[in-house]
Amino acid sequence: MIHIDHQEILNMEKIPRLNLINSCTGYKSANLIGSISADGVTNVAVFSSVTHLGSNPPLLGFVLRPTTVPRNTFKNLKETGEFTVNHIHAGMIADAHHTSAKYPGMVSEFDKTNLEPLFREGFAAPYVEGAKIQIGCKYINEYKIEENGCLFIIGSIQHIYFSPEIRLEDGFLALDKADTVTVNGLDGYSLPRLIDRFEYARPK
Repeated sequence: MIHIDHQEILNMEKIPRLNLINSCTGYKSANLIGSISADGVTNVAVFSSVTHLGSNPPLLGFVLRPTTVPRNTFKNLKETGEFTVNHIHAGMIADAHHTSAKYPGMVSEFDKTNLEPLFREGFAAPYVEGAKIQIGCKYINEYKIEENGCLFIIGSIQHIYFSPEIRLEDGFLALDKADTVTVNGLDGYSLPRLIDRFEYARPK
C-alpha cells in the first residue's frame, strides 16, 4: 500500500492534490443544476456533491464553493428561490462537463453547449431537456462550512420527473436503466451497474 500523510498532501502540487483528494473518497453523483436569474438569464452547471438528506420531508443538499468569487448558481437560487437537479446520462457527459467552464453571469451555458433548457408551468428554473431524472427544488437554507468557506445548500424537493421505464413496483428508480453516470475525481465519468438489492437489515 502507498501511504501519503497529511503533510505530504499539503506539500503536493495543486493538480495532483486536487486529483487525489477528489477521487479518494469514491464515486460521486453527477448532476446538472439549473437556475435562472431575476432578469431571465439561465444557468446550468455540473455538480458532484448533490446528496439525499431525508424523505419526510423530502430534502436534498449540495456543496457550493466559497462565494469569494461570483457563483451564478448561488446568485440565481437566492434571487428566485428555485433550482433544478438533473441526472447526467452517458450521452451528455461532454456537454455536461463543459458547464464547469467559468462564464460571466450574462452568458448562459445552454448557449455554449448542446444542452437545452426545459421550462415547466409554475416553475421558474429550467430543467435540462433529455435528462431522464429531473428534480425541481425550492431553496430552503444554507450553512457555512467554517473550515473551508464552502456553503451547504438545502433544497426542498417540490417536483420529480422521470422516465417511466426506470421505476420499479416498490418505487425504486433503477438508475442503470437511465444510464445515469457518476463522477470519479474532477473529470472522470463512469457508468455504474446494479449488482444486487437487499432487504432492510435487522440485527441477527
